[in-house]
Amino acid sequence: MADYIVIFGAAVRADGSPSYNLFGIKAGKSWNGATAEATTTEYVNGQPQQSVERFRAYGSYEEAFRDYANLLRNNSRFSAVIGSQDGTEFAKRLQQAGYATDPMYADKLSRIINGPALRQALIG
Repeated sequence: MADYIVIFGAAVRADGSPSYNLFGIKAGKSWNGATAEATTTEYVNGQPQQSVERFRAYGSYEEAFRDYANLLRNNSRFSAVIGSQDGTEFAKRLQQAGYATDPMYADKLSRIINGPALRQALIG
């Protein structure tokens, strides 16, 4: 499974149900909720490596958005991200805070934020 699939919630639970994990948030040791495993690419010392990772699983997109907002708001590591008014700057700050291991994460996220598909979705 490619990274972008995991990022946009295609990681599925063992029973085949969706994880609703739009933001690719991993299920670390402190996570007590449901999980979904997916093959993803992690960059270690700048080199891509395939690995199977555990991601948080939610009951809805609303839960995923709420958890993402709480993660950014309640983790001091992301304090420089909060308040970013520009999507490209937000993406850069998120990457600088260590949100993703992909060295192109900010560029990829910026293309989505500034792209026509999101713009069209926002205007209906």
